[in-house]
Amino acid sequence: MAAKTLMADSVRLILQHQAASGAYLASPGFLHYQYAWLRDGTFTAYAMNRAGQHDSASRFYEWCGDVIVRHEQKARAAILAVQSGKWDGKAGNELFLHTRYTVDGKEVAGEWGSFQLDGYGTWLWGVSEHVRMSGEQAIIDRLAPAIELTLDYLSACWLLPNFDCWEEWGERIHPVTLAAVFAGVKAMERHLLERASELALLADRIRQYVLEHGTANGKFLKSVGNHAVDASLLWLALPYGLVEVTDPLMVKTVEAIEQELLFGCGVHRYAADTYYGGGQWPLLSAWLGWYYVRAGKTDRAQEILDWIVAKQAAAGLPEQVQEHLLAPEQYAAWIERAGQPAVPLLWSHAMFLVLAAELGLLESGT
Repeated sequence: MAAKTLMADSVRLILQHQAASGAYLASPGFLHYQYAWLRDGTFTAYAMNRAGQHDSASRFYEWCGDVIVRHEQKARAAILAVQSGKWDGKAGNELFLHTRYTVDGKEVAGEWGSFQLDGYGTWLWGVSEHVRMSGEQAIIDRLAPAIELTLDYLSACWLLPNFDCWEEWGERIHPVTLAAVFAGVKAMERHLLERASELALLADRIRQYVLEHGTANGKFLKSVGNHAVDASLLWLALPYGLVEVTDPLMVKTVEAIEQELLFGCGVHRYAADTYYGGGQWPLLSAWLGWYYVRAGKTDRAQEILDWIVAKQAAAGLPEQVQEHLLAPEQYAAWIERAGQPAVPLLWSHAMFLVLAAELGLLESGT
């Protein structure tokens, strides 16, 4: 019963914090997250599609298209700089498209790294998933200018070092980011028939690069040259599909995540995480549960869902919980620096809904 209540509350909360523009606020109660990310938002839209809330998802993708077209001049300048060899490798935030925006589509300045490609690949994947689940084929035509521009941008920039999904390590190349680009390119291959052969070739190049440079000792790497384990590596299989759930590389990667990052039912981001003490992330726990469902371990996935339900606060699901901190000495410093941890985090609610759907608990229209 508690899970059913949280499903309904999650849909209601996401709708409540979707701006008139269509953007999803990452965390309305946390000052530093009162913006919209293409990546987080796409996973939220995906969850809303799975809950039957297709209009909400459509409005988000329309917002993505508006944002990208709004910054077309900047994107074209970045493409030209890279293709012409005029980029010196030093400019980052100034030259490339940002990763987070205001709900009105303006860039957000700040200390965090902004050159980040995963959101641009993810939104393309998400649009395709929206079409599959909602049947709204016409959205591809409406968003064609933004889709074409995003593909041009990713085609030019995919092999450049950029920040990972946690807005860190901007000088490295990350398999998860490449998988996001792969997924977006592969998704659009099905919709843009005139570019299908070009996109198929690009997707294959990206996949081969990851397999050749983003693996070692039979598993995937956090980044090229960095053998650390990161829970976001789950995304290579689900949802990006660069490899299958049963691929030996994925199986061994999940085993490493279980050994190093899983405590009870809570999953940490990576072993060296110090952000708010390095707590457990419900959204990553839901991701592992998603993997377990696809791997036939539904009992374990149900345990994770129950654990997530137990972690909801009065305001909703948090970004992370502090039951098991990797760097407890850092927690108070983050509180002093940035305030209490983010609650609610829409992305946490979204991934809870995805796991509930995978377990057959989420009814369309919840």
